[in-house]
Amino acid sequence: MKKIVIALALIIFSFIAWSSKVSAEEITVHKGETLWDIAQAHNITVEELIETNNLTTTVIYPDQVILTKNITNKHIVEKGDTLWDIGKEYSVTVENLQDWNNLTTELIVIGQHLLIHKGNNAEEISLEAESVDSQDKEIAATTIQETDPPLVIVEEEQPTNEAVEEESIAGHTITVTATAYTVQSAGGSGITATGINLNQNPNIKLIAVDPNVIPLGTEVYVEGYGHAIAGDTGGAIRGNKIDIYVPTSNEAFDWGVRTVNVTIK
Repeated sequence: MKKIVIALALIIFSFIAWSSKVSAEEITVHKGETLWDIAQAHNITVEELIETNNLTTTVIYPDQVILTKNITNKHIVEKGDTLWDIGKEYSVTVENLQDWNNLTTELIVIGQHLLIHKGNNAEEISLEAESVDSQDKEIAATTIQETDPPLVIVEEEQPTNEAVEEESIAGHTITVTATAYTVQSAGGSGITATGINLNQNPNIKLIAVDPNVIPLGTEVYVEGYGHAIAGDTGGAIRGNKIDIYVPTSNEAFDWGVRTVNVTIK
């Protein structure tokens, strides 16, 4: 009888330890937290957090999901990939992939790294979803096309009168100071804070923001620049300041520094 009790105690202890490990894999950033705080709390290094979460900057923001360990895979997006197809391959849902990679839409880019989380949080894709035929999947999922840039953004025809277009955009509008930057002037690898490769997408419309003002992944309209994605951050960008990405130094020079309205969708 004593042996049985000891065995049961060991099983219970093992289950509690395993449960603690799983719950420690994924955390949500609270206001004021830094990567250093999270690293100290989970007995890991800042470098490990950056590598695990495929971060290109140490800037994090409230409600961002940070994985502390046990990443099963890092999937590199290829031509023709959709979140639906990737989810099916790894037996996770589109919602899982969006949560783990801080995506607010189903748009993905060739060469983008997607984190695949190991644990019990991944929901199995239903058999009903697997029965959807290829035509329906093309309608339901956003597929990457071989375009320049490869990022698929379906845009409506633009009126010739820019003021009329701006009035038609719904959402909150703020006034910001906007400067322009290129891959060369940023002095980095060309990979943004959200994993977008600017070298592979030279004509993409993208802005660098303070995530506390404009959350990363947000679709915006920038006066004089057009529709864009908040896809990057910068050490000097605080408050109502943005940097707009342009592919050439001449375009950056022409833009200069402007005060513009940004409509957040």
